[in-house]
Amino acid sequence: MRSFLAVLLASQLVNATAFAADAPVSAIRAGRLIDVTTGKVLTDQVVIIRGDRIEGVGAASAVTIPADAKVIDLSAHTVLPGLIDTHTHVTSDPALPPYHEYGLSVPRIALKGAANAKATLLGGVTTIRNVGAPAFTDIALRDAINAGDILGPRILASGPALSITGGHCDDNMMAPEFDHSSGGVANGVEGVRQGVRKNVKYGADVIKYCGTGGVFSKGTRVGAQQFTAEEAAALVDEAHMHGRRVAVHAHGAAGIKVAIRAGADTIEHASLIDDEGLQLAKKHGTFLSMDIYNTEYTQIEGPKRGELEEFLRKDREVAEVQRENFRKAARLGIKLTMGTDTGVHRHGDSAKQLAIMVRYGMTPMQAIQAATLVGADALGLKNEIGTLAPGYAADIVAVKGDPIADVRLLENVQFVMKAGQVYKSE
Repeated sequence: MRSFLAVLLASQLVNATAFAADAPVSAIRAGRLIDVTTGKVLTDQVVIIRGDRIEGVGAASAVTIPADAKVIDLSAHTVLPGLIDTHTHVTSDPALPPYHEYGLSVPRIALKGAANAKATLLGGVTTIRNVGAPAFTDIALRDAINAGDILGPRILASGPALSITGGHCDDNMMAPEFDHSSGGVANGVEGVRQGVRKNVKYGADVIKYCGTGGVFSKGTRVGAQQFTAEEAAALVDEAHMHGRRVAVHAHGAAGIKVAIRAGADTIEHASLIDDEGLQLAKKHGTFLSMDIYNTEYTQIEGPKRGELEEFLRKDREVAEVQRENFRKAARLGIKLTMGTDTGVHRHGDSAKQLAIMVRYGMTPMQAIQAATLVGADALGLKNEIGTLAPGYAADIVAVKGDPIADVRLLENVQFVMKAGQVYKSE
């Protein structure tokens, strides 16, 4: 099934192509270029960009640079596609102490998101999938970026994540007399269908639901299943009927397997996945988006901001198990993306996960492919972003040195282009 967003972007590509003759032209001279499709590093390359799209890529000796092109000299750099983070919370502030967010209005949360979006883009992440934000603030942020009002990455937004009453994506921090629930609470087969329809109505690109307990939710057990198999099947069916992919927060093995059997597209966290779950993911082609970097940030910075000990304890309990299951998944060839849960850690630091992915079983090339090619596929945009080839969006980053030799170089990119426009150039 082709997603709603892919159809929309494809129509935009047709329109862009029709006016390509009048679009500005630029040419990037690349000392090295990472071809994520073949897994090779090419030298002395030229990338021709017309408007917001790549027009051509090839060896400098074989490519004619148009006379009117603006030449960007990155001959001392390694050039690669813009990074894709498949799990973010762009409106969240990881420095806020517990309960302080209750003093933030919806407009204030959206404005925090604007600052975070800029930091994300300048960090080399040109596309994010945002999986959970209050009051549709991530959708407003997406629209503001698309309109050119603010700087930020391309955003696929979920709006409020769907949750059972008292579940991980409900708000369990307030006393009963306040009778408070999060905006995405939905119960029963009809309730989850209505929840999906509401999010679609208000512009969601993707549907997120919380299928198990979580680390940062009061009173939930990380591995405990939430939503019945019948509810999950109805939710996924409704989302797919509307052309939306489904991302499922699921730490526990039972909730993971329920989600995969229901047809969910990506499993977020997958910390306690068992061998049966791994085999199901491989069989069904389900993507795993495992946030294996952020535990260091949580354990170091969490106590400084007064994080609840319940949350710190749960993070400690799942961190190493999740990383070892990431290693198993990589060994099995399961499709793994770079999904960092940024918002739990600092915005702009998504690329710090790449080194952890290498430590736990990937080669640097595989980690970069997870953050580009595989991420694009998981988002339903494999024909739009994620590689440097003619017709693709001109999302390009560059670093000095060789990130195949040291993937941590990508933690400090010197050049960022999104859709043909340069946002950072050192």
